Amino acid sequence: QVQLVESGGGLVQAGDSLRLSCAASGRTFSTYAMAAWFRQAPGKEREFVAGIRRSAGSTYFADSLKGRFTISRDNTKNTVYLQMNSLKPEDTAVYYCAAASVGGLIGRGSDYDLWGQGTQVTVSS
Repeated sequence: QVQLVESGGGLVQAGDSLRLSCAASGRTFSTYAMAAWFRQAPGKEREFVAGIRRSAGSTYFADSLKGRFTISRDNTKNTVYLQMNSLKPEDTAVYYCAAASVGGLIGRGSDYDLWGQGTQVTVSS
């Protein structure tokens, strides 16, 4: 069974850092054309956070998050990471990992065919 499992969420204070992990099982992450992180805050729509393409390892970020978040992939561990620094209360959300078998628009959720169950990140002020 192919699945993505996120971990690393939790309750932190503003200014802290967290690293989220997304482990793939049943299929090698490097075979996916794209991998990304999305998030959804209560009462809001899901939004793109960061993504990485298999080809050249190009990374992409939501404009509002550039400089604070980074995305990386470790093929030896079959895991994609989201490093989040200088966290703010507005970063509070459920964070989802997603993978796409074929290339597409990296920030468009509908282009991804596999999703994790999500991990809660709560940032207190």
